This record gives sequence, C-alpha cells and structure tokens, in this order.
Amino acid sequence: MYEPVLVLNANFEPINVCTTRRAVGLLLAGKADMVLNGRGHIQTIRELFPRPSIIRLESQVHRPRPHVKLTRREVFRRDNYTCQYCGKREGGLTVDHVMPRHMGGAHVWTNVVAACPMCNHRKGGRRVEEAHMRLHHLPKEPPANASYIFGKHLNEYQEWEPFIAGW
Repeated sequence: MYEPVLVLNANFEPINVCTTRRAVGLLLAGKADMVLNGRGHIQTIRELFPRPSIIRLESQVHRPRPHVKLTRREVFRRDNYTCQYCGKREGGLTVDHVMPRHMGGAHVWTNVVAACPMCNHRKGGRRVEEAHMRLHHLPKEPPANASYIFGKHLNEYQEWEPFIAGW
C-alpha cells in the first residue's frame, strides 16, 4: 500500500508521486482516473480494486513551476555523487562552499558543490584559487523539469517513462 504512484494533472503533466493508499483514496472519491494498472489488484472482503501505477486528476490543478530544493541530497545528485575537485566517487561526500560563507559566499546552487572529505579539508576556508584547486564542473541550479524531478523513480518504474519524458 506504500508503493509510489505517479500523479498526472488533467493535461497529463506529471505533478507528484504519492502512495498507493492515497491514490486508491483519490480513485474512490472520484477525484482521479486510473491511467495504468501495472501492479495487480488489492483484495478486500467485498471487492477487488486495481492497484494503480499512474493516475490522472479529474480537474486541472494550477500551481507554480516547481524548483529543486537546495539540500545535501540534491547537491550530491546534481554532481552525480562525485567530488568536484578530484573526481572520486566515494560514499562519504560533504558539501563545500566554493566561496566560503565567512567571506561572503551565499548558500545558493551556484556556490555549493559535492566534495570528498580530503578535498574539503585541503581547501579549508579558502577560495578555490587560493587553495590551488580547480572545479571539474561549474555549479549551477539543476533543471526543474519532470525528467530531473521524477527521474530517480524511472529505474524501478519503467512504465512511467512515456509520461515523464515529454515534459
């Protein structure tokens, strides 16, 4: 009951991922239609309900364009879990400010990168040039499109791809 379900707006734009329990509730309330049932059925005492994989809302929901939140996890995902100074792909990554905060650097997408602990320690509270280091990729805000936002689910749920790729 807690598997993810892709929620589409009335115009088939992907807007959210919810649990199967929430999706069944929306279906029973008449607020959504099932687009794809790729997971079998839910057996109750009286009825057999299809277990949805993708649902579409009945009415259009107007909402502002999404933005990717600046979190550690998203910084690592943007940088492909790779140290931006040495290129190592190890598990213990840290977040480093390119322009240190005590020098006036802000906590924004264009100033944070993923770094391994050794490179972060080596750079310390200095600017990249002062530490004689260089960045592999300049930091920038990741795209807020459906492919990036919902793409992390595509490895597990291939049936979502046609609905996500077009946006």
